[in-house]
Amino acid sequence: MLTVAVLAAIIALFITPPSKELLVDIDWKTLATLFMLLTVLEGFKKENIFSPLLAKTSALGSMKGLTCFFVYSVFLSSMFVTNDVSLIIFVPLTIILFRAGNKEKYILPVLTFENIAAIRGSLLTPFGSPQNLFLFSQSGIDAGSFMLMMLPLWLFSAVLLFVFILILFHKDQKEKIEINQEEVCKPWEKDRRLKRILYLSLFVIIIATIVSRTRFWPYVTLFVALMLLIFDGKILLQTDYVLLLTFLCFFVFSSSICRNPAISEFLKNSVGGNEYWWSILLSQAISNVPASIVLWPFTTNLRALLYGLDSAGLCSIIGSLASVINLRIYSREYPGKAMKFMGTFEWISLAFFAVVVGLQYLLIFYF
Repeated sequence: MLTVAVLAAIIALFITPPSKELLVDIDWKTLATLFMLLTVLEGFKKENIFSPLLAKTSALGSMKGLTCFFVYSVFLSSMFVTNDVSLIIFVPLTIILFRAGNKEKYILPVLTFENIAAIRGSLLTPFGSPQNLFLFSQSGIDAGSFMLMMLPLWLFSAVLLFVFILILFHKDQKEKIEINQEEVCKPWEKDRRLKRILYLSLFVIIIATIVSRTRFWPYVTLFVALMLLIFDGKILLQTDYVLLLTFLCFFVFSSSICRNPAISEFLKNSVGGNEYWWSILLSQAISNVPASIVLWPFTTNLRALLYGLDSAGLCSIIGSLASVINLRIYSREYPGKAMKFMGTFEWISLAFFAVVVGLQYLLIFYF
């Protein structure tokens, strides 16, 4: 994924030579937010902060119940903390519990369900995903109208996800899972209490920064980095800088092609009236967040653009940057098995896409 992103960025720089405008166009806020989250959540793992939650979820007992808990936790939380954040929180917990209960055969389909849940749950709110936030701020639409427009997709996705879960456990809807809580729920050490308070406090500050959309995010980033450097400097070495570099390269690519006059003229003549299909297809090349930046200036139908962008992540890994994050988390836990993840992801996610794509098109133009 990093190789593809680097090559795309290099090619784009030949299309449009580097300039000061390119640096301005890069979504530094998303990169800074991702850096803070990745680093602080590494601290969560180190300090076993999720132990109480793991203890509660491990007591659910059934595979269907546990899967529903994780999938709908992602679905609901993504509306408030964005789709990528919800995956960063719940995907590692899913892997921990399924490993402990000897149910690793279900990890790939359940992670795919969580990926779908993140994409479809986040579409309801203006701040559920970076592309929603960008289009919400650019269009000037009020929050109530935005949510009403997205509500049918959100409700149908919630029901369809449950159908997919029922299909996964069709052989035994009451299949049990037994988890040794001592194995996954490590006790909190009293002498590390201040570290836990630090990480929890920083997490609250980061979430508040995301939700409030404050323009002071650069200062928040510097503050978080400084606190970590002072109190737990080694955690900065564990941040997933490969993922950050991948995101940066995708932003360079999208910014470069958008500033090319010939490409801009082509999009001006092609996008209007075809936003739904353009957003889905372009996202498969540059992901949905950069695609929203590229397509917005040429858009005449906001609903069509939103529906397409919020569905693009169901087609391929590249279609949504949240999916790239999910793949990266899995790859770090299971080195060398990225292709296995992508294979399972594609057939399940495409099946979901096949159900919703036509219905959404009808909703755009006939209702």
